[in-house]
Amino acid sequence: MKEINSKDKNQDSGSLTKSGMEEAVILYRPIGVIHSEHTVPEKTPIQPVYARGCKGEAEIYPEFEQGLSDLDGFSHLYLIYHLHRAESAQLMVKPFLQDVMRGIFSTRAPRRPNPIGLSIVELIQRKGNVLHLDGVDILDGTPLLDIKPYTAKFDFFQTTSNGWQDEVDEETARQRGKRGYGR
Repeated sequence: MKEINSKDKNQDSGSLTKSGMEEAVILYRPIGVIHSEHTVPEKTPIQPVYARGCKGEAEIYPEFEQGLSDLDGFSHLYLIYHLHRAESAQLMVKPFLQDVMRGIFSTRAPRRPNPIGLSIVELIQRKGNVLHLDGVDILDGTPLLDIKPYTAKFDFFQTTSNGWQDEVDEETARQRGKRGYGR
């Protein structure tokens, strides 16, 4: 089995064939842990927009604290995390917005081949190695893999097409989003 990690910086990742990628193992080391009020997946809001008022913290491990420098000036952050309680992967799922089967990559459902989560949360304040957050739609105890600042200069797009999600009315989305996957 081929292992790829940060020590393989000189390796030409383009040389991995399809069969080579099937055997590859990519290792990530958590930089911290996310703390939130959410302990039951089925009762956790779906997406940060439905988690306004849900406070949480990202506790960064001491060896990574220096990397938090200059983060205070950003209002929102991307949190990239490991979905440690996700069930086994499924390529077809019923997203929370509809009762129709959809391809996993056209949804944000957690049952992914690689259980990686992504949320944009509001940064309330930083105290040492702890980031105080709002809009947290993440389970308590979730391993944090990375943090990136959200910036409208690079990240804001005025979309004109949201795929199948354009079929869903806002009230249905709001009600289902607040109830979580337990609907």
